[in-house]
Amino acid sequence: MEFKAEIPYGAYWSTPFARWQGSYASLHSIEFAAHVARNELARRSIDPALIDFAVMGISVPQKHAFYGAPWLLGMMGCGKVAGPTVMQACATGVRALLTGALEVQTGAASAALVVTCDKTSNGPHIYYPNPRGTGGTGSSEDWVLENFSNDPLGRHPMLATAENVASKHGFSTAEQHDVVLRREAQYQDALKDDAAFLKKFMTLPFEVPSPNFKKVVGVLGGDEGVSQSTVEGLAALKPVRPEGTVTFGGQTHPADGNAAMFVTTPELARRLSRDPRISIRLKGFGSARTSLAFMPEATVPAAQKALKQAGLGMDQMKAVKTHNPFALNDLYFAKEMGVDLDSFNNFGCSLVWGHPQAPMGTRSLIELIEELVLRGGGYGLFTGCAAGDSAMAVVLEVVET
Repeated sequence: MEFKAEIPYGAYWSTPFARWQGSYASLHSIEFAAHVARNELARRSIDPALIDFAVMGISVPQKHAFYGAPWLLGMMGCGKVAGPTVMQACATGVRALLTGALEVQTGAASAALVVTCDKTSNGPHIYYPNPRGTGGTGSSEDWVLENFSNDPLGRHPMLATAENVASKHGFSTAEQHDVVLRREAQYQDALKDDAAFLKKFMTLPFEVPSPNFKKVVGVLGGDEGVSQSTVEGLAALKPVRPEGTVTFGGQTHPADGNAAMFVTTPELARRLSRDPRISIRLKGFGSARTSLAFMPEATVPAAQKALKQAGLGMDQMKAVKTHNPFALNDLYFAKEMGVDLDSFNNFGCSLVWGHPQAPMGTRSLIELIEELVLRGGGYGLFTGCAAGDSAMAVVLEVVET
């Protein structure tokens, strides 16, 4: 399949991510995303009237989320624009991008804005009525914590999927900790020269608004709550589960934030691009599901499907990003795909800057694009697992003319 839709260079953004119960904990994630989008469109001198379709990606419900993308767009001043709301856990970012790209592909839209937002902080506590319950009592659910700890199909926590993969493939705690140290070192490259890499797509310093968005209540110089691990500190950690291998140091942390990108016709991409000599072309998407309770393995078949649709091989990828909620995700991916563990996830990844679910994939794609631009163009791959032992992947190409 030949994708017509392109991503205009620089027509995307991300907030810094903040560890849960941090600086964004009191913000409504959809209202926050609209607030950020208004500011970022103005900084890029992009007229909101150009937007003729939108996708909102979210995985943790917020009050009035029923109104979805139309509400988000209305708060942005785009009162005539509609679109769907997409939820696919940590694959939401790629799924939302594909949704927008297909709308452009069919000619139904020319400028789709994909906005992904989530807040794991202060997650909703939901009550489900049950008239046939004892005394009419219903059941309740803590959306974030209970779903992290209980897959309803297998009745296992997310952590069990990591331990299953570690046991099956023989990945040790020490190997996982080596990945953590490598990924944290790569993230330091994004902070060099006053965070020059991050400032390609992130407004820094970032002003944190009050819940009513009428004043600034804080300022972030970058991602909040990023760990700075040491060999000794990691070695002192015990596995979370008895007889297991995964420590708290070997996994990511829940976070809050939002990220967005345009996907448009090639002609409009030239107009919106920060540099019209740079084209960002979509080459292939992949969706996959692996065996029950082996979630980290899903990244490989998803990547293989995306590569197949693109007609490309892994050896042609100049840059690779993965969603790695567990360090062993990267151990498995490197082993199965035959790539150097040290060669991918340059400048950062979700293992380091956190796990706000929907915007995680969007930010990863933005960083992938910027790395390819720094390398003078070429093909790049992003793949990431998601709840339900699933994953999505995308291959894109940066061309400089």
